[in-house]
Amino acid sequence: MTSLEQYKAKLVAYTEGKDPLQMQREAPQVLENLIRGVPDEILRRSPKPGKWSIAEILAHMADDEIATAWRYRQMIENPGCPLPGFDQDKWASLADYATSNPAESLDLFRRLREANLRLLERLSTEQWESWGVHLERGKNTVREFARDMAGHDINHIEQIRRILEPNRSTTTIGTPASS
Repeated sequence: MTSLEQYKAKLVAYTEGKDPLQMQREAPQVLENLIRGVPDEILRRSPKPGKWSIAEILAHMADDEIATAWRYRQMIENPGCPLPGFDQDKWASLADYATSNPAESLDLFRRLREANLRLLERLSTEQWESWGVHLERGKNTVREFARDMAGHDINHIEQIRRILEPNRSTTTIGTPASS
């Protein structure tokens, strides 16, 4: 199995038996809970050379939501259209993810996600099956992209959890406040 096939299988496993739209609705709040109270120094620290910090992951998630918004709309408007990939490392460099504000990136991600969910929630059955040909992944329907985005969220949420684990000094960092 290629690394792309392994990645796709992981995304499907994250979403198996679950509602991808509900997962997408919950992701911004889960992310907010994870980073609440975490010092900026930790959010900007790379877990190891060549790996993204939490701030960089959040900036990437916002940018990926921009690309996905365009992809959804292209597939619905032009079924069978080509869907170019993007070089996430080049986007990270161009946007200087390392200096991005984590709260602003999360807010942008949240707003873009809300717009995409509004679109997805209004689609007809036929529109859900609209498709495009992704440069790296081949033929994908809107439904498959929505599922993959939910899996993409979980993939990065788990990555953020792993980064935070050694930095947790109390159980309150990244958890909702008690009422």
